[in-house]
Amino acid sequence: MKLSVEIDPGSGFCNGVVRAVRQAEEYLSHERQLYSLGAIVHNTLELERLESKGLKILSLEEVRRLRGETLLIRAHGEPPSTYALAKENGIRIIDCTCPVVLRLQQSVREVYQSMKSTGGQVVIFGRAGHAEVNGLVGQTEGNALVIGSLDELDRIDPERPVALFSQTTKDPVEYARLCKAVEARCAHTVCFDTICRQVASRHKLLVDFARNHSVILFVSGRESSNGKVLYDLCRNENPRTFLVEDVSCLEPSWFHDGDSVGICGATSTPKWQLEEAAAKVSSLFG
Repeated sequence: MKLSVEIDPGSGFCNGVVRAVRQAEEYLSHERQLYSLGAIVHNTLELERLESKGLKILSLEEVRRLRGETLLIRAHGEPPSTYALAKENGIRIIDCTCPVVLRLQQSVREVYQSMKSTGGQVVIFGRAGHAEVNGLVGQTEGNALVIGSLDELDRIDPERPVALFSQTTKDPVEYARLCKAVEARCAHTVCFDTICRQVASRHKLLVDFARNHSVILFVSGRESSNGKVLYDLCRNENPRTFLVEDVSCLEPSWFHDGDSVGICGATSTPKWQLEEAAAKVSSLFG
């Protein structure tokens, strides 16, 4: 069987994740252990690699019991309460919050403060409970409304002014639809363009990539929000799209003679994992 295999050049860690992983590796090059509040990246194999170097992932409850240690804040960011807790417990912070997320947090905080006197509502389009979303809600003293789809539109009070923001990794097309629907429902609505440019630009490029190959292998951890969005995008364009967490998931029956195989992934998928998948496919039919 003959196949051609291509790795999507735009896939791999986003800049925020690259920065967080690099800082963790740099610290662990001269220290035995580093704590991280939550998974530094939603990718099991990459987490195992970092854990082997000394990275230990903690929950918020575990951080509450931490004293005098060093804690990494991942690219997703954290609410103000986390920084207050660290200060109270004498914890040194390595802050790897993505600059795009930091700007979004500041914007949400400023808009919330300006709307308090007018009874306005901050609405965040995102996945409830996601680390980035929790950080954004924290900028509003816990008062932001989080909605995940158009189906939740009736939760927004049409009589109050609305400031609408999006989690940085959401689908820009879906967010545009939501903005139009909210503007039609609520007379006083301002929609902020808060999706990461790096993520947004990938959508069109990935659509073209999926269309130009007969089979798509989408490599991603199942906990990645960005991975879910991009996998669905590929599958909508190419029904022969398969989600794999690692090369052990590959099935020879997915491939036919003469297939053009495209390998791509989420912003939480490291380049080495894409290369590993390409090598595995090539070895199966080489």
